[in-house]
Amino acid sequence: MHLTGLPLATLLQIGALAGALVVAFYILKLKRRPVPVPFSRIWERILRDKEATSLFSQLKRFLSLLLQLALLALLLFALGDPRTAANTIEGRNIVVLIDASASMKASDVPASRIDVAKEEVKKMVRGLSGSDRMLIAQMDAAVTPLSTLTSEVSDLEAAVAEVKATDATADFARALRFATDTLRGMSSPEIIVVSDGALGEASDAAGPVELGETKLAFVPVGKGGRNAAITQFSVRRYPLDKSRYEVMLEVTNTSDEALDLELSLFGDGQLTDLTRLKLQPQERLPRFYPNLSGASRTLEAKLALADGGADDLPADDRAYALLPERRRARVQVVSTGNMYLEAALLLDEYLDVTVIDPQRYPGNGNFDVTIFDGVTPNVAPGSGSLLYLNPTGTNVPFEVSKEIEDTDANYRLGFDELDAKHPIVRYTALSDVNIARARVLKGEKEDKVIGSSYKGPLLIQGRRAGVKFVALGFDVRESDLPLRISWPLMLLNTINDFVEEDTGYVSSFRTGLVWHIPAPSNAESGMLELPDGTKRSVPIKEGRAVFLGQQAGFYTLAVGEPGAEEKSMFAANLSSPTESSITPVPELKVQGRTAGEVGEFKIGVRREIWVYLLAAVLLMTAIEWLTYHRRVTV
Repeated sequence: MHLTGLPLATLLQIGALAGALVVAFYILKLKRRPVPVPFSRIWERILRDKEATSLFSQLKRFLSLLLQLALLALLLFALGDPRTAANTIEGRNIVVLIDASASMKASDVPASRIDVAKEEVKKMVRGLSGSDRMLIAQMDAAVTPLSTLTSEVSDLEAAVAEVKATDATADFARALRFATDTLRGMSSPEIIVVSDGALGEASDAAGPVELGETKLAFVPVGKGGRNAAITQFSVRRYPLDKSRYEVMLEVTNTSDEALDLELSLFGDGQLTDLTRLKLQPQERLPRFYPNLSGASRTLEAKLALADGGADDLPADDRAYALLPERRRARVQVVSTGNMYLEAALLLDEYLDVTVIDPQRYPGNGNFDVTIFDGVTPNVAPGSGSLLYLNPTGTNVPFEVSKEIEDTDANYRLGFDELDAKHPIVRYTALSDVNIARARVLKGEKEDKVIGSSYKGPLLIQGRRAGVKFVALGFDVRESDLPLRISWPLMLLNTINDFVEEDTGYVSSFRTGLVWHIPAPSNAESGMLELPDGTKRSVPIKEGRAVFLGQQAGFYTLAVGEPGAEEKSMFAANLSSPTESSITPVPELKVQGRTAGEVGEFKIGVRREIWVYLLAAVLLMTAIEWLTYHRRVTV
């Protein structure tokens, strides 16, 4: 028997002091309580029996003293936490990784997979021996420890109760690295993974995770695998008719059986389209919906079985997207007169265009976009984003080289290289544009070259002090660009890029990633409302709010003082065919090593002697109370 609590010397000191106090209390003379009696003959009997009973009275008080000293001894022994030699051997140090990714929301088992996983972990917690220690961690896009490395059952059960499945994929490599770092240098290290097994490779940018001598165990969860998912969903307005939009989505059948499905589209909460689909096993079906109307802000897609039921994973049966807000953009044109420019701006009814002479710049009020046509004045506050057409001066945020002309008979001056995927040149054909003369533009290292001739860049994009700019290095009137539909498209694409900031933003983010959400550049933080209604403060750096999103749905970002804050919305989706493949995996392998089964956890009373000692104290206290009230020990 060994003491693992307070040392013996300390217990002896406490026992000596407490024992002396108990004895002192019993040495004190017991003061008799006066009791009035109605008849004097009673006293004759008491006085006659006094001598015969005095020895028995002292004996009863001595037994009471012994009982109190025994209670004190038991309490001191419990503080010493006595354990047998077998239990004083160092126990296991265990990290339990509970998979909380989207696939754990599957309902192919009672309640859901995450509920079954939590029950399995609770069984382990209740079966811990007195020398074992355990840490509970939630594994999703990040790894979140929910407890310390402890043997306290109440703390561990409270940690298990906090586990909640998210709409993200699990970062298995990060979770394993956390577990191995936590257990490094400890005795009997063990990692237990509770999951449906769809975790991918245990490798990241730093390479494969090495477990070393750490024991790896796996608790499989899940039974079924019938599921269909919306794996892609995006939307955009037409540049020249913002009342209409188009939708691109993809539906995937991740199960091994054919499924009859119904796909519904909702605009601002109202049903706009309903389609019946039949998908073969493992089939991926893209769908394109052009020329849609009826929604002004939010779009939602829902997938259901044709018979009205639901598959095993409802989390990926819904997808969300946000249409760019249809607001009138204020555009200031600083020009001496350009018919081709002014005519192109008339094509968009959501542009509020103000044309002013360079001598009258700046105009009254604030603008979203300012177009400098052949002039480069000092930029005034409130000008918004900047579009330079044929810049010739030096008062620009880039370098303008000397003029070049189309005089080489062997090489035509035009766009020889184009970033065709850039949103400014989307749906345009600029490779065969003929240019009479132009100037080569040279930006900084961070600037983006969109189009170049064989003599240098002609179309660049950048940002200075949080203000975006685009520069075109020639006068459109000295080219055949105004004769093509590409001219108004490129102009409107540029304005849309200025006003809408990022086309990825207006569609949706993907859960499980760190998002950079457009926000006012002068703010330091904002308040983000999540789809479940909770709110969190998020930092803002260089005009972007930074947040790791793990819920699908619509978000609202508020920046500024309450009552005067600027609000913006965005959407997020799961969009993960891997996570939607919910067929459980029976075994888990890490670098060719198969995880073993979990054992040696038995639900029952923990083998700790101090628990029984406290029970004995309670029993003896009950006996003392009973004997006192029965006048046995007094």
